[in-house]
Amino acid sequence: MTETGRNIETRLADLSQALGRAATEAGVMLTVAESCTGGWLAKVITDTSGSSHWFDRGFVTYTNVSKQDMLGVSPATLEAQGAVSEATVREMAAGALRHSKAQLSVAISGVAGPEGGTPDKPVGTVCFAWNRINEEPRTETRHLTGDRDAVRRQAVERALYGLLAALGH
Repeated sequence: MTETGRNIETRLADLSQALGRAATEAGVMLTVAESCTGGWLAKVITDTSGSSHWFDRGFVTYTNVSKQDMLGVSPATLEAQGAVSEATVREMAAGALRHSKAQLSVAISGVAGPEGGTPDKPVGTVCFAWNRINEEPRTETRHLTGDRDAVRRQAVERALYGLLAALGH
């Protein structure tokens, strides 16, 4: 049985509302740096009423040049590791914090497909980094399944769960 669009939207909205409560309780502002999700995470967050109290801004850095220009990702990191790597998302998350008023960030970069996969980084490979000021960033790589839309939706969902975890929820 496949999940309907309404169920997906409801689950993402519920996660965003929980995130808003957790961020407000912790007294932190959030920022996001997105590549393969193309602003979907920021949209889910800003669909939540009152999110301006806990969400500062989002960066959509789809190209390597934009990752460098907007977030300060090192060209050497991109050359050595590629855009879809834990090293790159770690730098994206740190750059999002540097260029915002937030205390907690998440970065997402991946291969949503249907093209662009390689044997080392097949379609569905998505890297995440969560970075809270004065703490070590946490990174992970997931291998998500489904079509482009499903991979992107799962990436948004995972990012929200990771933000909640970073806030102790």
